Amino acid sequence: MTAIRPVFYVSDGTGITAETVGHSLLTQFSGFSFVTDRMSFVDDADKAREAALRIRAAGERYQVRPIVVSSCVDSALGRILEDESGALVLDVFVPFIGPLEQELDAARHSKIGQAHGMVDFDTYHRRINAMNFALSHDDGIAVNYDEADVVLVAVSRAGKTPTCIYLALHYGIRAANYPLTEEDLESDRLPPRLRPYRNKLFGLTIDPERLQQIRQERRPNSRYASAEVCRREVAAAETMFRMERIPTLSTTHTSIEEISSKVLGTLGLQREMF
Repeated sequence: MTAIRPVFYVSDGTGITAETVGHSLLTQFSGFSFVTDRMSFVDDADKAREAALRIRAAGERYQVRPIVVSSCVDSALGRILEDESGALVLDVFVPFIGPLEQELDAARHSKIGQAHGMVDFDTYHRRINAMNFALSHDDGIAVNYDEADVVLVAVSRAGKTPTCIYLALHYGIRAANYPLTEEDLESDRLPPRLRPYRNKLFGLTIDPERLQQIRQERRPNSRYASAEVCRREVAAAETMFRMERIPTLSTTHTSIEEISSKVLGTLGLQREMF
């Protein structure tokens, strides 16, 4: 049986840094089911104590020590988390601050929000606009992709949405996604609405057994989650991608970071890290 470990990404900001670092660390370990939660804008003592209570409750629920990846700048908030949550608290800044202080011969200034002073606000607004674009073009909600940088194409629950959000938040990429329906999969050619955008398309595929597991969690014992439907849809989608020469990547054992990097590199999109 897979061991469950609750993991919290805690930050005095958005939590993107803590989540990115934490996810990269967790992917190095197999045999665990990590239940993750991002806790953003924990920027004072009261919020830190509230966060600690939630974390401790998760530990009691799962009967295991929680893991916290923290990017809180104020060390006092980190101490509250350590003292009151009962969790293993990993501060993403600790490995780097000491060597930097020594190299620069200067002490850090633990001021919340100070990192935002380094942000290029034009870049920041592009990221926000990209996020809005991803949400409004999610799962075929809008199918006008004239302004899209990339359109991810796949069967339902193959990883399109989280990849689009990651591309928007981390790179400012306007990513849309299109779910292939049973009607679309009756042909081995692209759906008509996608043909004008074929140079923006990137296909995602997935192992049918893994797809069945994901769908079973969403709609237990449904036709949608049956092994036969999952196998047929994946096979039809992969045939379409081959016939249409659409670049494709399996998401089965690939992290969102790796998928995003492959999409960017394949389509020659410019990266803007934040």
